[in-house]
Amino acid sequence: MSSSRPAAGQLGVSAQYHWIATPEEVNLALPAPAPRPMRLAAEPQNLVIDLQRSAIVVIDMQNDFCTRGGWVDHIGGNYEADRAPIEPLRRLLPALRAAGVPVIWVNWGNRPDLANMPPNQLHLYKPKGSGTGLGEPLPDGRGNVLEKDSWAAAVVDELAPLEGDIKVDKYRISGFWDTPLDSILRNLGTRSILFAGVNTDQCVLHSLTDANFLGYGCVLLEDCCATSSPAFCTEATIWNVKKCFGFVSDSARVLQALKEA
Repeated sequence: MSSSRPAAGQLGVSAQYHWIATPEEVNLALPAPAPRPMRLAAEPQNLVIDLQRSAIVVIDMQNDFCTRGGWVDHIGGNYEADRAPIEPLRRLLPALRAAGVPVIWVNWGNRPDLANMPPNQLHLYKPKGSGTGLGEPLPDGRGNVLEKDSWAAAVVDELAPLEGDIKVDKYRISGFWDTPLDSILRNLGTRSILFAGVNTDQCVLHSLTDANFLGYGCVLLEDCCATSSPAFCTEATIWNVKKCFGFVSDSARVLQALKEA
């Protein structure tokens, strides 16, 4: 999104796509900003992406997945594995913000009444019908599992979103299913998306594949993603992204590219 004040009569939040209205006319033919190309080393090919038309989507870097006392920790999972992206993202996100690239946080955040959650989704987190499932309380009063606006669903403290970042709640493995993410990206004029977060082989991969099907250029930032799944799951994800769904790079190469852009 543009950080400057909207022009008089501007309709729309993005410099990429807006109208200007006056009492006499509405201008739908405004020129788009000039591209700001950035050359990025990646596989299977190097890329030139437009910083004016790119965004980073960070998926599920929240307490229930990445913090001691969260849901994954409570059920005996390896929450430490999901913390691996924190430090790379702490270095990368300020540089992307400084370059005007929108930061979009896509977090699992359910309605308290779970009214839009069918049985198959509830089964995903409570497969044997017992234990602590979606919307149920964590020990020690930490809130309900993955409930919107709870501690459990909040982004980890180390990566707390800043004013101007965009937040989107999701309710499925894909961040695009039944959410406003695609509309937001299109209003921003986004054509290329950098993907980060957890889990690499689950919510990150399936959000990326949906973005690919919708026509976006997709770049998986390998060191900004993690999973508690076995190593072969990450290997398969990276292979499939390179083969079918986009490109793979990392935070160091993006930071170098930003310096040279």
